[in-house]
Amino acid sequence: MSEQHIASAFDRDLEAIQAHIMKMGGLVEAAIMSAARSLESRDIELAQEVRQGDKAIDALEDLIDEETARLIALRAPTASDLRLVLSVLKVSGNLERIGDYAKNIAKRTTVLANAGEISGSAAALRRMAREVERMLRDALDAYIQRDAELATDVINRDEEVDQMYNGLFREFLTFMAEDPRNISACMHLHFIAKNIERMGDHVTSIAEQVVYLVTGDRPTEARPKADITSQTA
Repeated sequence: MSEQHIASAFDRDLEAIQAHIMKMGGLVEAAIMSAARSLESRDIELAQEVRQGDKAIDALEDLIDEETARLIALRAPTASDLRLVLSVLKVSGNLERIGDYAKNIAKRTTVLANAGEISGSAAALRRMAREVERMLRDALDAYIQRDAELATDVINRDEEVDQMYNGLFREFLTFMAEDPRNISACMHLHFIAKNIERMGDHVTSIAEQVVYLVTGDRPTEARPKADITSQTA
């Protein structure tokens, strides 16, 4: 009865922590799209909301760290349960980094507000951000449902994000070559595109964590990377 009681308490504690993960994920999803919308509409107020909202994301990560440490100390989870508990820390860490990238985009939006527009760039960046947000939503669903197949699909979709980034990178180079007055704006926009591409990498890390949780093995094949600029970045 004692072991059953301990197991029940462990499950309750873990469920509470995973609820924090889902709340954190929801905030990060919103931050991604708000940052992209603020850029497209040059909405300084919305960009500021994204920057302020990052504090709530950071606070949730701190709470998850504290409750996870408490769970390990009090419940002494077995090997399989410990793997599950430690995955929470890795997922929350990746979410926090994605939130940081959204905040960085919001900062650049403030700088770009008074700069000349680069045709089609903001809309293209919003589409790229939207794809990353969808990947994140699916990765979190896969995590809660322990769905390795959905997680693998998310991993594969990161290649599309890389290809979108490559296309934007080439466009920015063209704009800068055609008119040196575009250089400053294009440098900021490239920074934003790279931040979104990095978001995709962190989402992929979450998905890889799901595969590990479900199968006990980490993905053996190299992650499909189509970022042609990474060799020189």
